[in-house]
Amino acid sequence: MPTAREALLRSALAALAELPWSAIRMVDVASGAGVSRQTLYNEFGSKDGLARALMRREADRYLHGVERLLGERADAADRLVAVAEWTVGEARARPLLRALLTGCWGEWLPAPPPARAATATSAVPAQRRADAGPPGTADLVALVRDRSAAALRQDPRDQSQRDHGPRDPGRPDPGRPDRGQRDRDRDELLYRCELAVRLALAHLIAPGAESVGPLVRTAVTAPLRAPLRAPLSAPSPRAGAR
Repeated sequence: MPTAREALLRSALAALAELPWSAIRMVDVASGAGVSRQTLYNEFGSKDGLARALMRREADRYLHGVERLLGERADAADRLVAVAEWTVGEARARPLLRALLTGCWGEWLPAPPPARAATATSAVPAQRRADAGPPGTADLVALVRDRSAAALRQDPRDQSQRDHGPRDPGRPDPGRPDRGQRDRDRDELLYRCELAVRLALAHLIAPGAESVGPLVRTAVTAPLRAPLRAPLSAPSPRAGAR
């Protein structure tokens, strides 16, 4: 049986499928969840608080799905393709997720509120800290990129140790990448992971005749023609906290 909080979020999402956010009444959301209006206000504080919690729920569900797909396949390209194709399909079926991923908010949806700085000493339980707001589009891209890279990355030192066994520290190891090469490998992996996400979002906004999968596979497996200095975008300041 869902908690009162989860029941309220489900009720709000169901109401949003029938009415624009501006026309949804808190009393109707509470009634749909089978709880009192006071319980709703105790959980979210206001209609804006409910909207922020609803957006964060959609973002969290999406990120959980990304992590599930990243753990299912062994091949790196297969995993990035799976995430891209699933992202397009989920966002088409879930308008709130589509808005979070693209930044395109219509009048039907709640307006994205400005994010507030989270305080580490907050006494409010984490599940009720809806006032921090949902991650923005750039944050979601960075989150998916970084989680994809973490799932695909292998520590070169561990790999070298497995392949070559113990090494005399006084002798150079030609098979062990130097720090510069490790940094280049890391930047390339982040670049390819972010490229896969951005291609999915581009396909979502301007759909092609075919699935985004082949395009992503080509992009993440093709050799790079120029050395990279950094990923496409900098790490999100909020990504590290999620």
